[in-house]
Amino acid sequence: MQNTTPRIAVIQHEDAVPLDLLRPALGSAELVVVRPDAGETLPPISKIDGLLVLGGTMSAYDDERAPWLPAVRTYLRDAVEHGTTTLGVCLGAQLLAVALGGEVEVNAPSGPERGVVEVRVRPDGEADPLFSPIVDALGRDVLAPSSHNDAISVLPEGAVWLASSRQYPFQAFRVGSAWGVQFHPEAGEDTFAAWTERHGGDVEAARARHREAGEQLEKLAAVIGRTFTQLVCDRVLA
Repeated sequence: MQNTTPRIAVIQHEDAVPLDLLRPALGSAELVVVRPDAGETLPPISKIDGLLVLGGTMSAYDDERAPWLPAVRTYLRDAVEHGTTTLGVCLGAQLLAVALGGEVEVNAPSGPERGVVEVRVRPDGEADPLFSPIVDALGRDVLAPSSHNDAISVLPEGAVWLASSRQYPFQAFRVGSAWGVQFHPEAGEDTFAAWTERHGGDVEAARARHREAGEQLEKLAAVIGRTFTQLVCDRVLA
């Protein structure tokens, strides 16, 4: 990586969904973690180099429960218009889709997608700046943690469809300078187990499955984090 220190804003919606495995993968970047749920203010888009929006247990439309969501959707739209390198994870991806004119189905009819699932990178993903390094490292069929009830049902206009799973088609997409991923590359074993317990699942089985796929899951987080940071740096130096 070239010699620069990018400033990346991280929007975290709640304690249960932290950066986890992505934190070390973002390397030497300056991370500005913002907690809008605690009343913290989003920094001006002009003062950041990259944006990462994490997941949460609310829906992308749940403005009554999470009254900061309208501001986050506007912030995501402004980031794309500004050309800011952006990554939305799970809820973050759904907020990105909605902010740019796509749609999310709450309590999607295919049911919850939980566990370590197989995500297939589509042909457009093989040439994508964020996903081609994933394919180089792990192939087109990638194991990834997943935990969601809602699902993106309509991509924003002009979006590039990058990955799918057996249960839900829109696992990843890109619009301009922004990527959205429905899966959770950041989820380490303890985080994954806590989510499983919250949903009444078999915690020991979840831990065992995470450990079984552990090397691949750690590599996925590392590749996404490093590549995202490099893309932020590339834009700063352009």
